[in-house]
Amino acid sequence: MKKENQLPTDGIATVRPTTKDLAKAAGVSRATVDRVLNGRDGVQKKTVEKVNAAILKLGFVRNIAAANLAKSRTYRFLFALPKSGDQFLNEIHKHISEAGTVFSADMIATTVSHLNENDPHEIAAFLGTLSPATVDGVAIMAPETPQVRDAILRLKERGVHTLPFISNQTLTGDHWVGVDNTAAGATAGTLLGRFLTRQPGKLLVIADSIQSRDSLERRSGFDAVINASFPQLYALPSLETYGAKERAEHIIATAFQLHENIAGIYILSSEARVPLSIIRQMPAAQSAVIIAHERTPATVEALEDGTLDAVITQDPGHLVRSAIRKLRALTDKLMTLQSQEKIRVEILLKTNL
Repeated sequence: MKKENQLPTDGIATVRPTTKDLAKAAGVSRATVDRVLNGRDGVQKKTVEKVNAAILKLGFVRNIAAANLAKSRTYRFLFALPKSGDQFLNEIHKHISEAGTVFSADMIATTVSHLNENDPHEIAAFLGTLSPATVDGVAIMAPETPQVRDAILRLKERGVHTLPFISNQTLTGDHWVGVDNTAAGATAGTLLGRFLTRQPGKLLVIADSIQSRDSLERRSGFDAVINASFPQLYALPSLETYGAKERAEHIIATAFQLHENIAGIYILSSEARVPLSIIRQMPAAQSAVIIAHERTPATVEALEDGTLDAVITQDPGHLVRSAIRKLRALTDKLMTLQSQEKIRVEILLKTNL
């Protein structure tokens, strides 16, 4: 006779195996199982293998949330962001603050440190001060340099999980959070080419700095499409503003003095406010098709008043939440759902704001 609360299993267990079940299957104590699950020292390799075999056999899945609650454990995640920045960085800050509330029930605490993105030695020195005693994971938004790459490697060796954020680093491959910048640049090239149809002309490309990897990849994707599909258009060498308004005013004005028939403008940096404010005041630029990156108050205003034709963007809230989820998974030695964490290339027009 079937008991009142017993459900038919058809050979599949309906009750999740516990650490007690795991200890019994492996022939070890629960204390040993706990040491293995938490990666502590003092357990023989043969014993670790027995516990791992039992995990596979029973389909054991650790209840991380319950374990953290029992230990009053808090995840400590740090966002290392540039000191200088404009509206896009403000959006990132806003969503980090929101995440502090959204993820508070998961025992996640987020903080922000600001770094001089133009001084790789300062960035490396700061990363050198971090340890597992103070932080579990770091999301790093910094240009790729030998000093920063080495500092990230040493940080990992000390046991702090690292995650490139928005701007990738070579050694991390796909293990980072951000949009596919080559695809984003190629999208910009496709839009400019389609908007300009068969009209010949030159394309002005404006960047804060072309030395950052995201800028290099955007420029590479942009050039590949223009060269392959729109031979009537010629992309000029990149103009680097270094985030300085005076320099931006000078080099953009000089470019229009030196080059006739500038048919399109591509602002490939994440901060478009300053270049847009300059372009608005230049009569020669009024007929150009203009593409920029990131949804900010400045780019929304420029779309609405017709200065911008399109904005290629990535969701800043998704960026922050994905970074937190990935850092937590790294800390817990788990995997994240790839489809959930993929940052999409999105296109905004005046009609779909």
